[in-house]
Amino acid sequence: MIRPEVQAALWRWREVALGAVVLALGLWLIRLGGYLLVPLGAVVGLAGVALAVLAWRRLRFVAAGEAPGVVQVDEGQVSYMGPQVGGFVSLRDLVELRLIGIRGRRLWRLKQADGQALLIPVEAAGAEALFDAFSSLPGLSSAGLVAALAPTPGTGSRAVLAGGENRVVWRKAGRGVVTAPD
Repeated sequence: MIRPEVQAALWRWREVALGAVVLALGLWLIRLGGYLLVPLGAVVGLAGVALAVLAWRRLRFVAAGEAPGVVQVDEGQVSYMGPQVGGFVSLRDLVELRLIGIRGRRLWRLKQADGQALLIPVEAAGAEALFDAFSSLPGLSSAGLVAALAPTPGTGSRAVLAGGENRVVWRKAGRGVVTAPD
């Protein structure tokens, strides 16, 4: 009965709609009044707003398009399996997260403490799971993560600049250079 395009759009916006429903429930409880229902409705309403904002940010994080490979996040480990390359990175060992542009494609560059790096296309299947994984990094907010994927200034598009893109999104806080004692 519903066209596939409409069904896909509704499915994509389901978390934002759920936040709106929770907000409406909170407002309904407030409207009923009383010493118990007004504070309860306020708490439920605030939870709905928080859920809707987080869902909106997650929705903006998901890039349109298709890229080869599959991304999986499982218990603090990010894995990417592409047609020619792939690998695994533990979020605990991650020291730097960059957004780079190579040959017209935007990629996440995840660098470990030992210098190894994993490149993951922004549009890869399952890349939406990276939002929650990256949001768990200390000092990186979900708003900052969405801002990193914002359109390039002055163009209004998500096109990659001809010279390439290389932006540090997050870097692990450290204590500087450590030298070994003699």
